[in-house]
Amino acid sequence: MKVEKISELTTNRLSIYLRCLKELSASGIATTSSDDLAKRFHLNSAQIRKDLAYFGEFGVRGVGYYVETLREQLTNILGLNKDHRICIIGSGRMGTALADYYEYSQTNFSVVALFDTDKSKIGQKLGNAIIYDINKFAEIVEKEGIDVAVIAVPAQFAQGILDLVASVGIKAVMNFAPIPLKTDENIKIRTVDLTISLESLSYFLAQPLGENGKIMKPNGKKSRLKKKK
Repeated sequence: MKVEKISELTTNRLSIYLRCLKELSASGIATTSSDDLAKRFHLNSAQIRKDLAYFGEFGVRGVGYYVETLREQLTNILGLNKDHRICIIGSGRMGTALADYYEYSQTNFSVVALFDTDKSKIGQKLGNAIIYDINKFAEIVEKEGIDVAVIAVPAQFAQGILDLVASVGIKAVMNFAPIPLKTDENIKIRTVDLTISLESLSYFLAQPLGENGKIMKPNGKKSRLKKKK
């Protein structure tokens, strides 16, 4: 396996392929191919083959892919063959919304604890998870076997929380605070900034449309490739 060449974009696509395979399986479809996957789910067949090739040979000549077999293999590659226990730091609107979502989602991820500094919230339950005092973070992480942390605190506290998360050995972090965080390369951080995504959509809406319905460039001209002399 050429691990050093596998990018985050590739693993993101593997997750999409797995979702597609689950849908095929639910429909009773036993075999598929990269071309069939591409047509059904608006994907790129060449990209599918390239991504899967990083991890081995999964297709069968004359058949394509066995849906259940490929589904199981991608599940193992993505580490979804075991449960992951999540803690959420910050029990405000974002933290409680995330806890509520994972309470009912049929995934391998379950929220087992939340943490806060607000004494009035400590001891309350959200689904099956209790809100704990942040001062008990290390104790609860060890007790509950937590391996994923979600940061849902105001930006000014996020870096300190990440340092705390790193100090107890958690390696996977999802950050909802609107600020880039710094840590060592042994910790994987995924930052989700809803404001940036919305501002990007706002830019799209603000652009004038040309006669063909496509967005015009800022100078109002179509882009042209210059021919080399």
